[in-house]
Amino acid sequence: MINETYPDTQLFINGEWRDAEGRSTIDVVSPATGLRIGTVAHASEGDLVQAVNAAQAGFDVWRNVPAYERSAIMRKAASIIRERAETIARYMTQEQGKPLLESRIEVNSAADIIEWFAEEGRRVYGRVVPPRNINASQIVVKEPVGPVAAFTPWNFPVNQVVRKLCAALATGCSFVVKAPEETPRSPAELIRAFADAGVPKGVIGLVYGNPDQISKYLIAHPVIRKITFTGSTAIGKQLAALAGLHMKRATMELGGHAPVIIAEDADLELAIQVASASKFRNAGQVCISPTRFLVHNSIKDAFVKGMVAYAEGLKIGNGLEDGVNYGPLANARRVEAIAGLVEDARKSGATVATGGERIGSTGNFFAPTVLADVPLDAEVLSQEPFGPIAAVRGFDHIEEAIAEANRLPFGLGGYAFTRSYRNVHLLTQTLQVGMLWINQPSTPVPEMPFGGVKDSGYGSEGGPEALEPYLVTKSVTVMTA
Repeated sequence: MINETYPDTQLFINGEWRDAEGRSTIDVVSPATGLRIGTVAHASEGDLVQAVNAAQAGFDVWRNVPAYERSAIMRKAASIIRERAETIARYMTQEQGKPLLESRIEVNSAADIIEWFAEEGRRVYGRVVPPRNINASQIVVKEPVGPVAAFTPWNFPVNQVVRKLCAALATGCSFVVKAPEETPRSPAELIRAFADAGVPKGVIGLVYGNPDQISKYLIAHPVIRKITFTGSTAIGKQLAALAGLHMKRATMELGGHAPVIIAEDADLELAIQVASASKFRNAGQVCISPTRFLVHNSIKDAFVKGMVAYAEGLKIGNGLEDGVNYGPLANARRVEAIAGLVEDARKSGATVATGGERIGSTGNFFAPTVLADVPLDAEVLSQEPFGPIAAVRGFDHIEEAIAEANRLPFGLGGYAFTRSYRNVHLLTQTLQVGMLWINQPSTPVPEMPFGGVKDSGYGSEGGPEALEPYLVTKSVTVMTA
């Protein structure tokens, strides 16, 4: 019997943890048991008014804190995160379902992200431009854009917040985040670490509640100068349109449908191990999860056999149990969606090599699934599954695989396995993705750009490129005589 504590989660407004007006709450349900484990405060419009007012006041303070001092506070927050990593990870597993090992990795990687942005924020430089008149000086100054509104999903409850938060803080912006109601406690602990590290009141705000109400209020509010969103393409397009209506900057990290191209000359064992581990991490609920496996016909059957063996070797259960490396889906909606995609694939002519069914009646468990010989008209090859389905399809020439990879409007992440430099060059030049990993799993380290193209969004949440959307470029010319 697993008996873990899980505190109720409050809002964080103007440096204080507080209940929502009217004490309205939302239940938090364990995806492993289906039972209520706690509540999260449900913000009213009055709470949002106070959050925005606090963000403006916080911005007026934080923008004038020297970059070196901001960096020191952020590094202290990273240290606190490391000290509390086990507690935060256990909260995350309870509310999101991922195995505890994955939660620990996420929390510790958040500390790495904080430290990188803390240092990068010290290198936000302007420049001096040689003037055309000897009596003039020309400089370019970088300034924070202003208060930022962020909207984050439940699949990586800490790391989806931390990239946005750190880019904002490193550049001198204040920050209000609408974090996920289904997984509220772990992002709240992230915010708590920054508050305990000494971030001034008002600089960071945390709210939960009705997503539609909160997004419409924050994006339209004149105090908010930038928005950043991670989530589905459909919702992202709506928020981007609203941001455009109010002339707000936007960074959009949206849906993906990552192709995996496994060439004839690939290291087959490496491809099986890396692709399988990547596919079934967090039960496939990863925006950059590999989904469409395009395998050369000469090795396709061996690849499917190896992937099936990997899937059937996973230990399934509550992520808090020892040895479990595959947990439940985050909510019942995902179970229904995955079941529907599998059934459609069956009807279309695909072979269910393993899995394809819900496991038990308690919690949101769905078996890791491998579909072989999936026809192009199957929905799983066009709709982002966001779950534990690997859809395998063969090809004869790598150009066919590239064409299929580029067929969809998505362009977030992509993977390939090959020993050929010609193939590497061809894939690098032609795959329409924002991120490409060859002969390895995804490595979304903070110093590298993180973002997509086409319907997968725009802007970056990694690398120096991540800071630019939070900065205003000011041109200053002075005549000295």
